[in-house]
Amino acid sequence: MMRKRLYRSIIAVCLLTFSSTEVGFAQSSPVQISGSQEAATAYSKEGYKLVWADEFNMDGRPDSANWKFENGFVRNEELQWYQQENAWCENGLLIIEGRKEQKPNPQFKEGNSDWRRKYKNIQYTSSSINTSGKHSWQYGRFEMRGKINISEGLWPAWWTLGVKGEWPSNGEIDIMEFYRGQLLANIATGTRQRFKANWFTTIKRITELGGKDWANKFHVWRMDWNEEEIALYVDNLLLNKVKMNRLYNKDGKNINPFKQPHYMLLNLAIGGQNGGDPGSTTFPARFEIDYVRVYQ
Repeated sequence: MMRKRLYRSIIAVCLLTFSSTEVGFAQSSPVQISGSQEAATAYSKEGYKLVWADEFNMDGRPDSANWKFENGFVRNEELQWYQQENAWCENGLLIIEGRKEQKPNPQFKEGNSDWRRKYKNIQYTSSSINTSGKHSWQYGRFEMRGKINISEGLWPAWWTLGVKGEWPSNGEIDIMEFYRGQLLANIATGTRQRFKANWFTTIKRITELGGKDWANKFHVWRMDWNEEEIALYVDNLLLNKVKMNRLYNKDGKNINPFKQPHYMLLNLAIGGQNGGDPGSTTFPARFEIDYVRVYQ
């Protein structure tokens, strides 16, 4: 946080107004964005310019010009009920907070077997935000500085989905995903079976990175995505790289879902199909994000 405050007085990057959402350029008037002088200088040498960012410097709810909320029980049989109250900005950070709290499930139906409707009460709450319908990008360098909680049952993620097509044939990129002691870097394409993905996955145990000491610090996750490949990093450590010619959906339609714009998501899930058992975890638990930036 101290570095971030210092850089506010060192550099401000002006975003120009563009009309196309296909490549995700800002659609509002020019905005001043604070950023790292070293990163801006290094990236400019590679031909990158900052086209969009959220530094989360304004206290309160996430900027509605950039983000919208998911609500309710959404996916993967996760335990949390997504609601707006669990995400806010303070002291230059976006906070997404998982809570253990009981409240009535408005979707409950007696005798219904659907996982969203069969439980009378909600046991956990959290937030999930995304840029769908607001900002999307095709190719570029995507960067997020954040700190994750690695307690049992927590499932934080920073990821993208293609704007067209049904999952997973629209393509999914998990730039940062954590659960059950593992940091994952994933890319998913479609198959002939509906809702069944073909995964390109790299797994890194948190113990390999430094365990709890590592997790107690902020880290920088990055995706470099171009016409040739998708590469995923944490702190400049390459986790996964896949050539674009391997990423066509295996459904006979010859569509590559990564040759289209994607929008991004930030969320903290709890439990579910992959998250594990949160029973021993102390709540509230947070996923903290310093900034998200997109360069092209």
